[in-house]
Amino acid sequence: MPAGGMPTATLLTLCTGNAARSVMAGAMLLPGEIPVVTAGTHVIEGQPMSRRTRDALGSVGFSADGHRSHQITETDIDDAVLILAMATEHVSYIRRKHPEAAAKTASIKRLVRDLPSGSEPLADRLAALGLADVAVEAWEDVEDPAGGDDLVYVSCATELADLCARLLPLLR
Repeated sequence: MPAGGMPTATLLTLCTGNAARSVMAGAMLLPGEIPVVTAGTHVIEGQPMSRRTRDALGSVGFSADGHRSHQITETDIDDAVLILAMATEHVSYIRRKHPEAAAKTASIKRLVRDLPSGSEPLADRLAALGLADVAVEAWEDVEDPAGGDDLVYVSCATELADLCARLLPLLR
């Protein structure tokens, strides 16, 4: 916690194992004004990212040196101004396990498509989307590269680099 005891509002990127997609998106969103935390829904805590993830990040000009996998916690959820899911299964997980956070949880693809830009605070723009009640759809998924070869990881990193570049201006 920062000085004064107030929690820092964060942007939480969420995938399954916190080994590829959320790590990549977290590294790509770090230039933003909101601190980024990455986590997964089903994690073996403390594992380094794979060589494929590291190399794919490097192929699009990013790194996540020192990353260790992290299981999502209540504190992560409470501190998050936005939970940025990599797939519909992660949105569904939050809705099922943490319904109080459903209104601030969306897939990265949905936010790139639907989040309005503007001078209003991010929380207000998110609230206007009614995220807790939006049906999640298959088009929102960033495919998990797990088990794929190097090109599958690079493809995922390239897709996320494009999505994050389009999302960053909307988060400001």
